Amino acid sequence: MTLRLTDEEQAALRQRAELEGISLQEAARRAVREFVDRSVHRDRVAEAAAKILVAHDDALRRLGE
Repeated sequence: MTLRLTDEEQAALRQRAELEGISLQEAARRAVREFVDRSVHRDRVAEAAAKILVAHDDALRRLGE
């Protein structure tokens, strides 16, 4: 896989990697893992919220009146 970054993105990644004492590759891999983890978390929260809305529909509707 080839990752193409803008000059600004590459400079920011390089600066962050240097501050963390890691390689550019490791910094990019961490960013990908964080993105995936956040996405999975967001999906799980949305799924749980949908279940709560269904399970408590009547009570939520009455509270809104």
